[in-house]
Order: sequence, then C-alpha cells, then structure tokens
Amino acid sequence: MIKLLMHGCNGKMGQTITRLVKEEDEAVMAAGVDRYTELANDYPVFESIEKCDVDVDVIIDFSNAGAVDGLLEYCGKKQVPVVLCTTGLSEEQLEKVKEVSKKTAVLKSANMSLGINVLLKLLQDAAKTLAPAGYDVEIVEKHHNQKVDAPSGTALALADSINEAMDHAYEYTYDRSQVRQKRKKNEIGLSAVRGGTIVGEHEVIFAGEDEVIEFKHTAYSKTVFGKGAVEAAKFLAGKPAGLYDMSDVIG
Repeated sequence: MIKLLMHGCNGKMGQTITRLVKEEDEAVMAAGVDRYTELANDYPVFESIEKCDVDVDVIIDFSNAGAVDGLLEYCGKKQVPVVLCTTGLSEEQLEKVKEVSKKTAVLKSANMSLGINVLLKLLQDAAKTLAPAGYDVEIVEKHHNQKVDAPSGTALALADSINEAMDHAYEYTYDRSQVRQKRKKNEIGLSAVRGGTIVGEHEVIFAGEDEVIEFKHTAYSKTVFGKGAVEAAKFLAGKPAGLYDMSDVIG
C-alpha cells in the first residue's frame, strides 16, 4: 500500500484528493500538511512540512507558491518523491525543482488531467501531418471569471506541444487587434475567454482549405486534476531521482 502525504490537505483540491484516495485500493492518505488545522480528517495534519513525523512514500502538493520552498527542501533532504501541482512558481523556484530532482523523484506538469496529457500527444501526431499541408492552427481556451492569467498555462502547453513537433517553427499571437495584418502561416493564435464558473475548456483548431479538424477537452469539475495527481503519485512511488511529467504517467 502506497502511503501518501497531502501538502495543502484542507484546501479544495486537498479535500478532493483525500476523497479520491479513500476509493483507492493501492494507496492510503497517511498524513496531511496545512496551516489551517481545524478541519477534521482521517489522518494527522501538521501545520508545516517540517513538523511532520509520519513516514510516507510520496507527497502530493496542491498548496501555494509561498509554501513550495520549504516543501522542496524537505523532499530533497528526506529523499521523498513529490507530485508538484502548485502553479505560479518563480524562475528561482523552478531552478530549485531541477536541483531537488537530482536527489529524489519530482513530477511537475502544466496540467494534471489525464485527458489533457493524452491530447498533448495526439496534437503532436496531428501537427506532423496537417501543418506541412498548410493548415492554420488556433487555440481557444475558456475559464471562469476569477482566473487572472491569460492565456492559460494549459493553452501554452498545447501550443508548445505542437511547436515542439514542428521543430519550433511557430510564433505565438495573443491579440490580433493590435497587429491588424493578414495572418502569417507560421503562427499559432491563442484566444482567451473568461466568464461564469467555467472550470476549463480548451479547443485546438486545424483549419485548412474547405476542411476543419478540432480537438477539444472540457473539464466539468476540478476532480479531473485530482484524479491525475493520484495516478501520478502511484506512478512516482519507488521511482529513481529525476524530473518527470504526466507524459511519463500516460506513456
């Protein structure tokens, strides 16, 4: 049985993952870390990772950027694998992630959804066939009205996946209203929509002459990200030191 620690256990995603792990046959939630400790859990909760005295196999992190430094230091020192789901990390923190991955297994991904990561692979195959045939590539992403970054990190990851397959031949265009010129062939357009409570919707369009091919992923709840994180933790248990991502999980 894989023993997990939920870093950020009393947040929305922490509680979602706690519920998902209860349904698991291969894993159990052995401990949690959260500054807010008043919420009742079936496992011990510590105010900080430094105070945790429970031995675990893998840590899942859904906290905030301010808590990641201490977590990385702990994981490097104890050599505990970690699934790092917190976004908005600084360049300095990303460098620290690379350093820690030399000591223990670290899995970091722009999006934890299994579906999105399958889509990333499919897009590379599609791009290799459609882009040389002259198909234009556009990405439209939709999120709730509280999301502050645009385009989303996932939209950029989708664009990067296509660009990687095409040896980085594309430029990115974010706002055509400022350009006011004919669309270039070597560009990927990224458009962002913000409204209501949309969890996340990403559509990739390959538009050719008299033909359009669309790839679309819709997240109806944040549970999809929690499920991906649990699968990633199960994958990471017992893995050697190194930097992993969700492509390793689905591969």
